Amino acid sequence: MQSTEVSTHKHALTTVINSSSQTAAYLDIGSGPPLLLLHGFFGEKTCWLPLIELLQSQFRCISLDMLGFGESSQPQIQYSVAVEVAFVRQVAEQLNIEPCCIVGHSFGGWVASAYALKYPNSVSSLVLAAPAGIRDDSFCGQYDALRPLLWQTPAVDWALQLAKPFASLAGKSNKLQQISGWRRELMAQPVARSFLISRMRPEDAVDTVEKEIHKLQIPTLVIAADSDETIPLWHCQTYANEIPGAELAIIPNAGHGLPQNQAQVMAKLIGKFLNN
Repeated sequence: MQSTEVSTHKHALTTVINSSSQTAAYLDIGSGPPLLLLHGFFGEKTCWLPLIELLQSQFRCISLDMLGFGESSQPQIQYSVAVEVAFVRQVAEQLNIEPCCIVGHSFGGWVASAYALKYPNSVSSLVLAAPAGIRDDSFCGQYDALRPLLWQTPAVDWALQLAKPFASLAGKSNKLQQISGWRRELMAQPVARSFLISRMRPEDAVDTVEKEIHKLQIPTLVIAADSDETIPLWHCQTYANEIPGAELAIIPNAGHGLPQNQAQVMAKLIGKFLNN
């Protein structure tokens, strides 16, 4: 889909979160039953375009930049799943699309399931693609060495620049480029930085959903990637096992970027699930 086409489908509305006005930016493409699309942790609304191209003839696809992402407001607040749920709620109410199907990828799957738990009558069905939100203490401590990337000081950027010749001599240039990329993403996205800072220890994982999702009575499809480097397969299996009647589809030879890299497979799975 060309950028000129995308721009004609861009919209924004004003929400009120914690008594402050915030802008919600979204794409609105296609016609039919509404699908509300929630992106992943380092994503934004255009991540869904490959999937939207395949679904827009059957569904009205509303792809939202969640609070702190993309062209939506990026207030300097402490972000939480509850804050994102409140933001999504305002958008869904203003667009008058409830009940609707919510499709969430990774972090968006976490927000979608938390939203469905709080507003079960506002969600007709759930599609959770490699969803985050399952407590996993093995994550804690895994990235301790990367904590300096969260520091808001130019000294970190200077250190990365100074490290370039040494990384080149050691054959680690690609690794340094990856770390520098993470740094840029973390500095550009207040949500990512806020979440990582507030969830460094196992006891900080207080808003995961694995203890609550058994309460859901909403038709749910869980889509997993069997070679996911970010969300372990057992997280997806936990969702599928705990949500009554949930379906689990595992895409072989697939990594975490499902909406971008597995759009055709996802479109077929979603179409079949919703048409049934």
